Amino acid sequence: MSTTLPALPDAAPVAAAPPAAGAPPARPARPARATTRAPQRDGKVTGQPSFVLHSYPHKETSLIVDVFTREYGRIALVAKGAKRPHSQLRGVLQTFQPLQAGWTGKSELRILTGAEWVGGMLPLEKTALLCGFYLNELLVRLLARDDPHPQLFDHYVATLNQLAHNEPAPIVLRKFERALLKETGVAADLTRCTVTRQGVQAGEVYVVDPERGPRPAHAQDAWPKITGKTLLDMECEDYLDAATQAQSKLLMRFLLAHQLGGATLNTRQILIDLLQL
Repeated sequence: MSTTLPALPDAAPVAAAPPAAGAPPARPARPARATTRAPQRDGKVTGQPSFVLHSYPHKETSLIVDVFTREYGRIALVAKGAKRPHSQLRGVLQTFQPLQAGWTGKSELRILTGAEWVGGMLPLEKTALLCGFYLNELLVRLLARDDPHPQLFDHYVATLNQLAHNEPAPIVLRKFERALLKETGVAADLTRCTVTRQGVQAGEVYVVDPERGPRPAHAQDAWPKITGKTLLDMECEDYLDAATQAQSKLLMRFLLAHQLGGATLNTRQILIDLLQL
């Protein structure tokens, strides 16, 4: 007798905060994009570069694991027997460890057939560990299932390495947040004003419409006011200026909140409270 398994939820329900004044409704999720994938036979995949984003118990001895893979995107896998004391998977299915994973099945929940630790990355500790959990929560909340993003996967690996080597966390996070919005197709061009259709001017002040892009700021605007210099710096990933760091933090918090429908990220709140990131 077959058993229907529940779908892995993206997150616990959170009461949405009201949108900013004048904000347009959140953009609906995009359909999955076509991409080149590893050969698949009878629903079987092997040796796929992967990272565990999140897991939770399933039945008495198993886990449901939310995995970010390079060629298949974010998928849900049932790890049978992973909770048993002598299971080889217990020490493998950990966050921030590079894996080669295999699975079978074509439904929303596949069956994990193997996972091997690859190695080659330093572990995340202290502040870097908190930042890593923040990255994972962003991916779980904002990535649709079965929507491959190989470039974002590579950026995720590079970001984990940067955090592990103690590169400045605020700068590392801003770059990843921007890459995530670009990869999911919701990042506007920060270098062009949507009103004048001209290039953003470094000495002017703007607000960024989450759906359209920068426009000149008005006194009554409730959205974050950002200088043109900051927008241009962000587009070329130059965060050396202290003002750029401060303003980009406010802007990315605003843009992510829009995409999340006002829902609060648990790890983001921890980082705000403890580290002001």
